[in-house]
Amino acid sequence: MARLTVISGLNRKSAAIFLVEAAGKRVLFDFGDGLDKDEHPDIDAIGAVDAIFLSHAHCDHAGSIGRLDAVGNPAVFATGRTLDFLQGRLPSDAAHVIPEQGSFEACGLALTTGRCGHAPGGVWFHMETAAGGFVYTGDISLESRGMTFDPPPLASTLLVDASYGDRAQDLDDQITAISDYAEGGAVLCCPGAGRGTDMVLAMASRGHDVHVCAAIGREVKAATGRAFPVVDVESAMPDQVIVATESNAEAGLAAALLQRRDFRLIFSSHVPSGTPARTLIERNEAVWLPWNVHPRKDDVLALADHCGSRQVLPAFVDMTTAPELARGLGERLRLERETEI
Repeated sequence: MARLTVISGLNRKSAAIFLVEAAGKRVLFDFGDGLDKDEHPDIDAIGAVDAIFLSHAHCDHAGSIGRLDAVGNPAVFATGRTLDFLQGRLPSDAAHVIPEQGSFEACGLALTTGRCGHAPGGVWFHMETAAGGFVYTGDISLESRGMTFDPPPLASTLLVDASYGDRAQDLDDQITAISDYAEGGAVLCCPGAGRGTDMVLAMASRGHDVHVCAAIGREVKAATGRAFPVVDVESAMPDQVIVATESNAEAGLAAALLQRRDFRLIFSSHVPSGTPARTLIERNEAVWLPWNVHPRKDDVLALADHCGSRQVLPAFVDMTTAPELARGLGERLRLERETEI
């Protein structure tokens, strides 16, 4: 029997690290770091593992790869695009490329991947088990315009991104609100390897003359072949609509533009404590407007039905804040740290 142990990522928004023990092997699904300042998971308590499967390159899912030695320097399996985003942070002899859609074997385990709709090169994982299969979604989105979500196969156990809890608002309505606010100029802050391309295309479709930072410009070009005007801290103007990294103005062009103090910033991601975004929002010097990059409540419930799952672990959310999701899952809901899968 295979066993799932939650190291981090259940009952709150935190680093994604999930241990699966099966067929005499110990493997991790994601190896993230904390989002809040000075928050780090207890990696030393994990022990040696045989492999790490990364869903995508965001910090809360891959931010601990600099500490591979703490878990025995295992092989790391990720898609080519995810590995590209992590270039320079992962020893080349540790990296193994997996398909964005397809099947592979590692450590004697049979796995399948599909595109997650959340990040370029991001995937979910399905692992065969004697109890009927296990799906780990990583982060997913069913609403992205530029990134595809592939429905996963049947699985008796579903470890699913439920970051938004009971949220029901559609992305279309959110895009309208952000587009209206951006009239006259604004900086849309976003993470690298994330929603940047979707933001650029959506704002352009609403008639905005969109400008981008260099990092987002490269992502849009790679994804669509289209080139948008690139600005930097010297050439950016407050009346422009600019899509720029990073998501909480902790780095990138967004951070640099803070020093000029004449730009309106829009944040739409999770806002950890200790970040410039948190400070600016609390001072009413910036706004937070949502942009869905995770599934809504009904998306989570539909996915649980689609997979025919008997056990559903809603990850990255405090379930005391999501009573409607809890009711919808009913007897399928699991919140224990250890689960037979």
